Amino acid sequence: MYQKTIVIGHLGRDPEMRYTPSGQAVTSFSVATSRRWTGQDGQQQEKTTWFRVSAWGKLAEICNQYLNKGSLVLVEGDVDASAFTGQDGQPRASLELNARNVQFMPRGSQSASYDDDNTLRDRGGLEEEEIPF
Repeated sequence: MYQKTIVIGHLGRDPEMRYTPSGQAVTSFSVATSRRWTGQDGQQQEKTTWFRVSAWGKLAEICNQYLNKGSLVLVEGDVDASAFTGQDGQPRASLELNARNVQFMPRGSQSASYDDDNTLRDRGGLEEEEIPF
């Protein structure tokens, strides 16, 4: 069996990097994804889902160096969901994503992607004749 989750969203805070007792880097950050639609009553609706993301090793160092609050990213990895009761007594859920690939999505036409094996993949803009449709 295989699981793969891809989210695109904005960082809710600056990344925080730390090191495990064995010396491995881990960077944590949160990503907000939003979905907008028009309800049956014609009113605009919006729902935001937050993902807690962990990146490890060299990927963690790269994310810590280049990402900051508000950055737009595509994160690909394995998701883990857990349920708990909040301080207000209401049931809550947490979505944690273990990043395997992080693609930085700058406002221009260029972007870059880093895998957990530290492979940089250039995601530069395509020329018009390269577009497959």
